[in-house]
Amino acid sequence: MPAKMDVYYDVKAVDIVGDYTLRLTFEDETQQVIDFEPVLLGPVYEPLRDIDQFNRVKLNPDTGTIEWPTGADFNPAILHDWPNYRERLIAERRQRYSVSS
Repeated sequence: MPAKMDVYYDVKAVDIVGDYTLRLTFEDETQQVIDFEPVLLGPVYEPLRDIDQFNRVKLNPDTGTIEWPTGADFNPAILHDWPNYRERLIAERRQRYSVSS
C-alpha cells in the first residue's frame, strides 16, 4: 500500500524513548512510537545499528521528517501511518538484504 501523498503530515517533534525507538509527534498532533531496529538493514540504514549513530537523529523542519548525519531519513507519510507499513517494510528489507527471520 503506497503512502497517501495527498494527506501529508510533517513530523514536528522527535524524542528518543529507548534503543532504536523514537516517539514522533506530527502536525495533526498524533504520535507514533516506532522501534526502527528491524528495518535498519542495507547500506543506507545499517550504519544506524550503531546506537550512538542512531541517537544522532534530528528533526529537519525543511523536509518535515527525521534524518541522521549519515543521510538516512524516512518518508513522513510512512512514519505517520507506520502500523500500516511496518510488516511490509521489514519483510522487504529482509528479503532484499538476505536476512532470515
